[in-house]
Amino acid sequence: MARVRLSVEERRAEILRVAVEQIGARGVGNVRIADVAQELGVSSSLVLYHFSTKELLVAEAFAHAARGDLARLRELLGGRGSAARRLRAAVRWYAPTGQAKGWRLWIEGWAAALREPVLRDVTHDLDRQWKAAIAEVITEGVAAGEFRCERPEDAAWRLTALLDGLAVQMTSYAGRLSRTTMLEWVDEALVRELGIDRERLRSAR
Repeated sequence: MARVRLSVEERRAEILRVAVEQIGARGVGNVRIADVAQELGVSSSLVLYHFSTKELLVAEAFAHAARGDLARLRELLGGRGSAARRLRAAVRWYAPTGQAKGWRLWIEGWAAALREPVLRDVTHDLDRQWKAAIAEVITEGVAAGEFRCERPEDAAWRLTALLDGLAVQMTSYAGRLSRTTMLEWVDEALVRELGIDRERLRSAR
């Protein structure tokens, strides 16, 4: 059977999808252009036509993996209800045991970014977008009189740093920390950062 001819955009998306899978399975250091090509049943030269180096492919794959989660984050933060309700829902979704991006993939990316400038630029930009989205809803809550927070940007940094750190612990040392305890710590952080009491946070509508 003849192979279906894909548009440039479709082919790039297909390559990126498989690259994400290969990174998750093999790790950034071990994945090869040939592995991605073989999985797709195409030549390595075709992959290189769309992504001229492995470093560029890996960086674009991480950006591709994050786009859906960024869209979901903004959907949660921009939905109906109080700022507290929206922020708590988004933070719990983003948490290590939530439904957001595969944490193992991102830990791989952070480690590789120490050595790969292209990947470092991509992960830094994605991190900036996450923090900006969190800071925006905190600012909105302050303006509405829900929160007491003098520096929303700082609060967003601390919240995402806590979640990222918990993700490393829970991914690297599975079973050492329960999901219930982790979510309690996240709620405690929200209470501190937003200047609201725990019952108000939990009953936010």
